[in-house]
Amino acid sequence: MTGSPHHGGAASGGTPARRRSLNVPRSHHFRGSLGRFATGVAIVTFDGTTKRHGITVNSFTSVSMDPPLVLVSIARSTTAHDELAGRPFTVNILGAEQRQLAMHFAGRPVDEPLWVEGVSAPRLGNVLAYFECTPWAAYDGGDHTLYLGEVQDFNYRKGDALAYANSSFTTIPEDQLGMEDLL
Repeated sequence: MTGSPHHGGAASGGTPARRRSLNVPRSHHFRGSLGRFATGVAIVTFDGTTKRHGITVNSFTSVSMDPPLVLVSIARSTTAHDELAGRPFTVNILGAEQRQLAMHFAGRPVDEPLWVEGVSAPRLGNVLAYFECTPWAAYDGGDHTLYLGEVQDFNYRKGDALAYANSSFTTIPEDQLGMEDLL
């Protein structure tokens, strides 16, 4: 049924049809369905107009190798959402031992984290990997904004990764992380 409004095709008149928001029970089930996809856990850090910010996210992905681009999806309801627009930022990938850091920037603060002054933006110390970015583009994503950043600096260390699936934290062992040794 290509072109039907229920499949995101064009409605009569040639413009893309917008599907109505899911009702509350379906919305809850939709969120639960998305939660079955295991993701890494990251914190986006940046300097705002009056203070330094960090936002815990699980919507992060690479976009391009040339130029090196990454994308983070930030909820519009996030307190620091509007301040991120047009600012350099760092995506900090968390190690398995950094659950408290994830919770700190998800609204359950504990001790102040270790900050590192980056080349483009502030970052967190001792993270599994980081990507310092300058703004590339921002796109409307419904109740989120999709921020693309051009990577200016990056690095990683050895260790297990913190992941999130089925509404809880889990660990991805280092021996399952990648193939850097083959390169």
